[in-house]
Amino acid sequence: MAAAAVVAPQAEASESWYLALLGFAEHFRTSSPPKIRLCVHCLQAVFQFKPPQRIEARTHLQLGSVLYHHTKNSELARQHLEKAWFISQQIPQFEDVKFEAASLLSELYCRENSVDSAKPLLRKAIQISQQTPYWHCRLLFQLAQLHTLEKDLVSACDLLGVGAEYARVVGSEYTRALFLLSKGMLLLMERKLQEVHPLLTLCGQIVENWQGNPIQKESLRVFFLVLQVTHYLDAGQVKSVKPCLKQLQQCIQTISTLHDDEILPSNPADLFHWLPKEHMCVLVYLVTVMHSMQAGYLEKAQKYTDKALMQLEKLKMLDSSPILSSFQVILLEHIIMCRLVTGHKATALQEISQVCQLCQQSPRLFSNHAAQLHTLLGLYCISVNCMDNAEAQFTTALRLTTHQELWTFIVTNLASVYIREGNRHQELYSLLERINPDHNFPVSSHCLRAAAFYIRGLFSFFQGRYNEAK
Repeated sequence: MAAAAVVAPQAEASESWYLALLGFAEHFRTSSPPKIRLCVHCLQAVFQFKPPQRIEARTHLQLGSVLYHHTKNSELARQHLEKAWFISQQIPQFEDVKFEAASLLSELYCRENSVDSAKPLLRKAIQISQQTPYWHCRLLFQLAQLHTLEKDLVSACDLLGVGAEYARVVGSEYTRALFLLSKGMLLLMERKLQEVHPLLTLCGQIVENWQGNPIQKESLRVFFLVLQVTHYLDAGQVKSVKPCLKQLQQCIQTISTLHDDEILPSNPADLFHWLPKEHMCVLVYLVTVMHSMQAGYLEKAQKYTDKALMQLEKLKMLDSSPILSSFQVILLEHIIMCRLVTGHKATALQEISQVCQLCQQSPRLFSNHAAQLHTLLGLYCISVNCMDNAEAQFTTALRLTTHQELWTFIVTNLASVYIREGNRHQELYSLLERINPDHNFPVSSHCLRAAAFYIRGLFSFFQGRYNEAK
């Protein structure tokens, strides 16, 4: 049950019946396997004693938490969490229960697709939590993440900016850096490169000047360097990446030698961590694979993909974090392209099937990667000379994506299909207009711009216009 473990704070521990019921509930919850039904019965029995408000609110929170995390009874979990949130607002100095209930209840609303209920709840909790730095920061992060999932990156960036300023005021440079780096990540997603440069410069200064827990410092540095590397790769500046990538690999080696200190930070606003170090290690492998693919080091890409996938398999045995499945899908997407370039078509098809299975386990993964899946199938169809099928896959992918880089990549490949078919000049001219590298090219990537020049050159060559092709 994590944060809402079945234990009684000192002020609420005076009743022997209460302690006995909590003891039983915790025993059943931590049994192997957990006996959740019995745990719930013990907690529900607390209400038979007409407990004081503090105990009543805390018990509703504990019941809501157990039902949310261990059962499928969302309706009952929601009722208990709503009661915990309502009652706790009437009790002074009861922040832990009040904000834990708000946070968990908004999570539950999101899981039930009631985002419109989650937002005002989080806004109210943020408004009344300003004297509680840990919860104020945590709730700001939570609402920013909700806006990000809804693709409302402007609102998310605004909230992260508010969080960074609040962290500065309460003297937490560490959490200020986390807010700013998160904002930088969203600005990169929005392609607001003019705003990214000064923000990353400021983040670099904060990270270098911050003196605190070594693991926290190194994890900030990893976050900062990952953003720099992806920024260069997005722009197709493969050579500029190398110094940052080298630093990133050194950072991850440093982190793996450090021991997690159990000493809690003195400032409650510092009680955050970006990623577990095992996840950071996989992420560094992932950006290394991305760089190797762009630079054409296909053997290196293969080597690091194998290492990352092996580590992911081990982690997924113990950890159900959805980010691990995202890492796995992105790694497979890269290695599939690698297989197609090196002529290992059957293996590529098996790995495409693997991506499909992973995406089917999560609706969000599927919606985020459906266009990429159709693109990969289109590339496979080209490799086995099935041009009609390739065209159908690329056309579907174009319909599913709003991502400019992916759109440009698909259009470039679709143009190559039309060139190979030889009788699709009208459609081809229309596509070439949309990816003219000399005029209003839709993206800033040097690689995609080079691909657009290549496609135009190829078309001119097949039409016998050799000087133009050259």
